Amino acid sequence: MTNVLLVASASAALHKGCDLASKLTQAGHRVRTVLTPRAAQLLSPQLFEAVTGEPASSDEFGDSRRAAMDHIDLAAWAELVVVAPATADLVSRIALGLAGDLATTVLLAVPAGIPRLVCPSMNPNMLVNPAVARNLGQLREYGWRVLEPGEGHLACGVEGRGRLPEVEAIVAAVAELAAG
Repeated sequence: MTNVLLVASASAALHKGCDLASKLTQAGHRVRTVLTPRAAQLLSPQLFEAVTGEPASSDEFGDSRRAAMDHIDLAAWAELVVVAPATADLVSRIALGLAGDLATTVLLAVPAGIPRLVCPSMNPNMLVNPAVARNLGQLREYGWRVLEPGEGHLACGVEGRGRLPEVEAIVAAVAELAAG
């Protein structure tokens, strides 16, 4: 059983993030979820808690606070990190080392050597934008595994590459990373 920290951002594919949390739990992993503040506006952290039986949060301050330093506690707990769905915004903030919310702060605090997987999900034009391509390349240089987005119909109404990889593919990538 691996402790998987799932970080989810405000993508139209966020509902698949909840399915991913459920499937990872069914595969025997312990899954704790951190949603970006915008993601928590789209989908309640309580839904992630319901499918995983583990805490889910989006804010390090206020009523949802669980510990004195949630970002440090979550980072120390994690044995594997998955960012799915990863919007262009979150990919950029991770690549730049920004720490403006619980999601980015905990990602900066994860110890070296912990496997990291990022699963981009965005409009095809955003995906090929030089800034996003550069930021994904930077994550690769930092040791992140990038699971390439799928092709098909996207929520924005266009066809192309940018769909969140299928949940089964993400679960398989997690199993591979967990096995070492």
